[in-house]
Amino acid sequence: MVIGHRQVASLFLSLLLLAPAVSAQPASTQSGASGWTPDRMLQVKRVGSVQVSPDGSRVAWVVGDPAMDGEKSEWISHIHVGRADGSGAFQLTRGEKSATSPQWSPDGVWIGFVSSRDGSANVYRIRADGGEAERLTDVKGGVSQFRWSPDGRSLALIITDPKTDEEEKADRERRDARVVDESFKLSRLYVTPVEPAASRGAPRRLTEGTIHVTGLMWAPDGRSLVISHARTPKVFEQNDVSVVDVASARVSALAATGANESNPLVSRDGRWIAYVGSDDPPTWGFTGHVHVVAASGGSPRRLALTSDEQPNLIGWSADDRYIYFTETMGTINRIAALPVDGGAPIYPAPETHSVDGPALNAAATFIGFTRQTPDQPPEAWISRTDRYGPMQVSRVQTVMAGAPALGRTEVQRWKAPDGLDVEGLLTYPAGYTAGARVPLLVIVHGGPTGVFTQSFIGAPGPYPIAAFASQGYAVLRVNPRGSSGYGRKFRYANYRDWGGGDYRDIQSGVDHVIRMGVADADRLGIMGWSYGGFMTSWVITQTKRYRAASVGAGVTNLMSFTGTADIPAFIPDYFGGEYWDVFDRWREHSAMFNIKGVTTPTLIQHGEQDLRVPIGQGYELYNALTRQNVPAKMVVYPRQPHGIQEPKLMLDAMERNLEWFDRWIRRAGRTTNTS
Repeated sequence: MVIGHRQVASLFLSLLLLAPAVSAQPASTQSGASGWTPDRMLQVKRVGSVQVSPDGSRVAWVVGDPAMDGEKSEWISHIHVGRADGSGAFQLTRGEKSATSPQWSPDGVWIGFVSSRDGSANVYRIRADGGEAERLTDVKGGVSQFRWSPDGRSLALIITDPKTDEEEKADRERRDARVVDESFKLSRLYVTPVEPAASRGAPRRLTEGTIHVTGLMWAPDGRSLVISHARTPKVFEQNDVSVVDVASARVSALAATGANESNPLVSRDGRWIAYVGSDDPPTWGFTGHVHVVAASGGSPRRLALTSDEQPNLIGWSADDRYIYFTETMGTINRIAALPVDGGAPIYPAPETHSVDGPALNAAATFIGFTRQTPDQPPEAWISRTDRYGPMQVSRVQTVMAGAPALGRTEVQRWKAPDGLDVEGLLTYPAGYTAGARVPLLVIVHGGPTGVFTQSFIGAPGPYPIAAFASQGYAVLRVNPRGSSGYGRKFRYANYRDWGGGDYRDIQSGVDHVIRMGVADADRLGIMGWSYGGFMTSWVITQTKRYRAASVGAGVTNLMSFTGTADIPAFIPDYFGGEYWDVFDRWREHSAMFNIKGVTTPTLIQHGEQDLRVPIGQGYELYNALTRQNVPAKMVVYPRQPHGIQEPKLMLDAMERNLEWFDRWIRRAGRTTNTS
């Protein structure tokens, strides 16, 4: 997938992240517990990369399971294959190393995939009917993306520059000092033959210089490739779109303005290229519009606006009259078709059908995706493109057999104090009795351009919704101003105002659930990761209505965050200038400059290798709280980046959050807290 601004944002937004502990494990809240627990939630499999064969008869998808025996703590993914009617499913790849990114060969005989089973990430192929996998590449830097050529005789590859022999020698000899922003390892475009096997050698490099390739697609005639590329691998680096001639390796710019141009797709007749172009200059609110330009070059033509102005392109229709894309609309991820003639988007699926990770087959006759609902975990599904009719092809979620009841989830809407319409998802306690007032936990998403959609509440994440509901909590997930899914104006409504209107959106949501007669106003908790961590740290400086809080990888000091994070342009965009130019604005919206007098017991969780929100943000909050004698606990997760990757540490994070809120809310009784 091309990494455009929206995709880069998701790295920062991520809510469902991390967790290990350097201290002793928390006392488990699960012993003898009924209902959903963190252990059960880790049995929910990851399902994705649903790929339909060129003729539409078979489907491949990826299933991930946690490996937690002994010293292992990782997710292992393998490819499954079945028939399009949902029958005959079997696991195609096996082993202790993952196999991911399945792609059908044009003749439908082979499935290519990426695996590091022999060291670095390389491309393999295996017959779709089963057998032994054959390695097609042997590169040191690792393959991040690959595409079969239209005739199936070659592969196009994106390979990251490996360390040189001299660099490896310097590493061994401890002469490995590095200079910031120098000696980048770029991702390059290569091609390599598949057939005949005897001709395989080292892949041939097609890009040189400062071209960091982020996405690729073959032209139908196999003579050229369309790529998106940046100048460096730095996060939020501006992308352009170019055409690369395979024979000569000549690179010709196609879309290269001050905007971010990404997600390129070649039409089936090879005459046109569609891409997503941002505002010029790009902003972190991530506005995108679909453009079409002649493959030979010329002036691009912008198509009709999409609902959220954040389209993720999937592919051209079989007749080249439409461009398929997905976009979040409220709490649903919808498939849509954008007419190339300039007409308004068309939505073939009902507005209640949410999809994830859609992909077209080579003939554009089928689309594969995963579907999930708040009470059903993700499975692989497909549909014809000429008439939407989803068909389930996988049935791997054995955790649902005899599973305890889940809390019911429903969409709630309310008015913010300034009249803005706000939406969120309310999950009731499992077995909730109407009229009962129960403790309420609020979760704030990342971003701030993240969005809570109607995903399965039993999926593992640091904030275990299904387990909370099993323990008698109601859970409110708010999509405040700044969220995706509600249009450009809503998404930009928190510019220069983090902790203002968005804070009031959340508070009015809590008031709404209290007025419903569901929430006990004296038993409230709040939590969030990334921007959600910012908001949680901000909330505890503004009100004492919450009995407990949990801050995950939170931005607590806008200035020190910007000076140490890998996205230094992020806060200046949102706050209209650098801190040395608008100092008061930055200071007034930072929790650390409003921390005096906080009393809310706060759990802090942070990955030790977090580059997006460096761990110093967590230490600043922890030290400020403990020096004021506020009950606080900080858990550091070794090796983890901005999101928790290791399942054992994810289990720890879930259990700690359950224990924290159990201690300060569930077991604390109904003593009134000062508002």
